[in-house]
Amino acid sequence: MSHISEADRKRARWRAEHRGTKEADMLIGGFAARHVATMNAEEFAWFEALLAEQDVDIMAWAFGRGSPPPHLEHPMLRKLMALDYIGLIQR
Repeated sequence: MSHISEADRKRARWRAEHRGTKEADMLIGGFAARHVATMNAEEFAWFEALLAEQDVDIMAWAFGRGSPPPHLEHPMLRKLMALDYIGLIQR
């Protein structure tokens, strides 16, 4: 995938913002709101793989409480870890 359609980006954002728990919606959705529009094909493929994971695992990785599987070790994960979760809550 060299080109990411706007429909694919919107679909990924929707999936990120509708995870099932408010905390996951805010963290993963907040990350998507900041980064999906500018992701290149490699980053977008990583994000799609991340969205296939369980929320509890994503939250643990984001807060440095667990190690992601090797296929998710990526510079974008560090951006997720650096996200100001408290700032998202205070919106």
